[in-house]
Amino acid sequence: MIDARILQRATIVGTVLQIIMVIAGHFSLWVRANVFLFGGMMISAIAGYLYAADFGAGFLRGIVGGAIAGGVCALIGIALSVLLGDTPVFVLALGTTISIVTGIAGGFWGEVAARMKGK
Repeated sequence: MIDARILQRATIVGTVLQIIMVIAGHFSLWVRANVFLFGGMMISAIAGYLYAADFGAGFLRGIVGGAIAGGVCALIGIALSVLLGDTPVFVLALGTTISIVTGIAGGFWGEVAARMKGK
């Protein structure tokens, strides 16, 4: 049901972007205050989009893969931010849950893009 190779690639892209954002936020209060929430959600949506657009095997599969890619990359990024002391611990569960939802949205739109490309 899930293509592990595509999922791994989408998750790695999302994780790298999350880590870059967290490191930038560690050194910049402005990034932490203005980018963490919506930037993290957008990165998870991008990871979900990348998975579904590449896989192109139906909405359910795109949404499930998008949820996994978005949630895993957010979990790693938020955990790093918690370890650095920039984010409270409760955000780990809340932010990951929110990012799973945005990964679902990205997966949906990724499948739309896959169908537009003819996959």
